[in-house]
Amino acid sequence: MRTMRPHLFVGRAETPIAFVETVSGGVRLKALDRAAVRAGLQPGLTLADARARVPELEVYEDDAHADHEWLERLADGCQRYTPSVALDEPDGLILDIAGCVHEFEGERRLAADLEERLARRGLLVRHAFGDTPDTARALARYAGAPAPDEKRAVKRLPVAALGLDEDATTALSRAGLKTVGDVMARPLATIAARFGEEAAMMIRRLDGSVKGPIVARRTVAKIGVERRFAEPIARTEYALEMLAELATEAAVQLADRLEGGRRWEARLFRADGLVQRLRIETGQPTRDVALLMRLFRERIDSLADPLDPGFGYDLVRLDVALAEKLDASQLKLEGGEAQKGEVAQLVDQLGTRLGRARVRRFSARDSHIPEQAELMLPAAEAPAPTPWTAPETGEPPLRPIYLFDPPQPIESMMAEVPDGPPHRFRWRRTVHDVAHSEGPERIAGEWWRRQDIPTRDYYRIEDRRGRRFWIFRHGLYSEMEAPRWYLHGVFA
Repeated sequence: MRTMRPHLFVGRAETPIAFVETVSGGVRLKALDRAAVRAGLQPGLTLADARARVPELEVYEDDAHADHEWLERLADGCQRYTPSVALDEPDGLILDIAGCVHEFEGERRLAADLEERLARRGLLVRHAFGDTPDTARALARYAGAPAPDEKRAVKRLPVAALGLDEDATTALSRAGLKTVGDVMARPLATIAARFGEEAAMMIRRLDGSVKGPIVARRTVAKIGVERRFAEPIARTEYALEMLAELATEAAVQLADRLEGGRRWEARLFRADGLVQRLRIETGQPTRDVALLMRLFRERIDSLADPLDPGFGYDLVRLDVALAEKLDASQLKLEGGEAQKGEVAQLVDQLGTRLGRARVRRFSARDSHIPEQAELMLPAAEAPAPTPWTAPETGEPPLRPIYLFDPPQPIESMMAEVPDGPPHRFRWRRTVHDVAHSEGPERIAGEWWRRQDIPTRDYYRIEDRRGRRFWIFRHGLYSEMEAPRWYLHGVFA
């Protein structure tokens, strides 16, 4: 609260703050700031008791959703240390630093850097290193007696460090098992039979015989490049120049693998711990740095909140989140490949600015019903365009340029014979006399979808003023008493 809304506490730095939750019909303290702890309060006290002790206590309702968002933001900032960060809710993070420690010249310097950055944001943290995620978590959350090595430190932890439910923890204590070492000294089969299989599994995890998984928030990219700066860079333009260098490095790695990137993610780590993320996607795999930077600039221009470097960026990272095979292409003399590439670049540029789902293209669909013979798909994900059948030179098109969906009802129709071509019709309060007609073109209903769909007889007609229409009779006289007529499209 003090970090996110400092304006609320101007001149009141020592005002104690507590967050409360309703438990078993009573309101109790859940989280406290340092001032409240110094005043003698502790989590679990009733609100009435807390106010009696500290009348000036400021109270706020606990917001689990806000806590989760705050933890997510902290996890984003911790990705400066490793791309593999998992949430340990409600108030913990697990970092897999294997292969990353050398960047900080050892674990202690990494931990010191993390503590210093979080302290700037008013956060006091406890950390621990472990061979497994569960070991590190237990050592960080529960204080134990000092020990010369990790295994003995784990054995000295209280049984609550097993992370079991309250009933199982109480049962272990009543059985005289006060520490993790006490539980480890018993046969696992006995522990499982008496206290549950979960207790036995947690022992296996803490002794290292079973390694619990790290459920990272994001999949670690196969290709990632970054730059760290001794002094933060205070201009976004400098960060973009560095991003172009990183894109060039990533393109070289992709070329070695005969691949191109389709999903690129840039992260700008601010010195105050905030992370600003830029993501772009392309319809085709690419290693074109100029194109990528153009798309990144489009993304920046389309942001509702412009990029703010704050006190500067001290780390810029670029990940290729999705890569696909990119073979060398042979340019055609007529320029077809170049034109295809220009269309793909246009789709990428529009998708970056407007959103990928808003840029669409027509795609053919296997259906006899005219209004169902095509569909709109996101242009970046649509399959390769299907070649349409072009009319012979001098022949009029078989289908209209403009199609009404749904078809427009014709108000009245005259024909020389019931099943014959139309002679005169009224549409939108205007009477049209037919000069020429072609048809009928019969389109039956798709029986595999529904059995009762009427047959359509289509006619291409031209009135005496030269206007051409596409109309159809919905149903046959053998199917119904009075079939309706509809105008489905116009040719010009």
